Amino acid sequence: MAPVLLDGDALAASLRREMAQELAADGLRPRMATVLVGDDPASRSYIGRKHFDCDEIGIDADLVALPSDIGPERLMAEVACLNADASVDGFFVQFPLPDGFGYDELAVAAAIDPEKDIDGLAPVNLGRLMAGAEGLLPCTPAAILALLRGYDVPLAGRHVVIIGRGLLVGRPLVMLLSAQGVDATVSLLNSRTPDLGAFTRAADVVIAAAGVPDLVTAGMLRPGAAAVGVGITYDDAGNMVSDLAGDVTSVAGHVTPPHGSVGALTRAMLLRNLITAARRRRARNG
Repeated sequence: MAPVLLDGDALAASLRREMAQELAADGLRPRMATVLVGDDPASRSYIGRKHFDCDEIGIDADLVALPSDIGPERLMAEVACLNADASVDGFFVQFPLPDGFGYDELAVAAAIDPEKDIDGLAPVNLGRLMAGAEGLLPCTPAAILALLRGYDVPLAGRHVVIIGRGLLVGRPLVMLLSAQGVDATVSLLNSRTPDLGAFTRAADVVIAAAGVPDLVTAGMLRPGAAAVGVGITYDDAGNMVSDLAGDVTSVAGHVTPPHGSVGALTRAMLLRNLITAARRRRARNG
């Protein structure tokens, strides 16, 4: 039997329609700002998709385009201006930042007002996640949870294995999936973990976020397990390659498509964070 396809694109489209209806009903039109340092084509393309989503659902999106050599001090000044701008409900700085100019991405994330941090990566928001307190969630982990819940993949009491301990996905995802109300049992693997297959074959859900092509193969999955490919790379021809090998479809009960399926949902979670931030700011300001 063919596995259930975890179609994040379709789910994201449904969420955008819901958000559009919600904003229209409430007469709310949030404003988002995006900071792009340099002119990396991939970053500009990704921002373009985010801004297209904003236009679709009724959000104003501004692009703050800065030269690569603006330098850390002036970048921090731009962040401070957006923190202070009462017309901006939320913003993010597009990572990665250009190499060779002394930028510190962790310092930049820490400088963003946690109440405007729609990427959910400011240390305060990550700390809130750790503590189980209310805060803006990191977008890709929130997208993965939304994907699994959207397709009724059981999580409570189930064993989830995450491969990849990065700050953007792996580490915050552990906290999100093990939080009260989700209640999964989570194992976090890394490049030094011996015999990844010994862990993945015992898992109900395997989430590959390592950026290693074809890392998880059919022989590493328990029959019927859910497999989510988050990490992507590109081959010499420029084709996107998932962390999941093509043969996992012969074993998995649920599986993401080869192109990934989490990206559109990550953008949807960014907009959900923006709407949440806008509502909170209006409630505080009366």
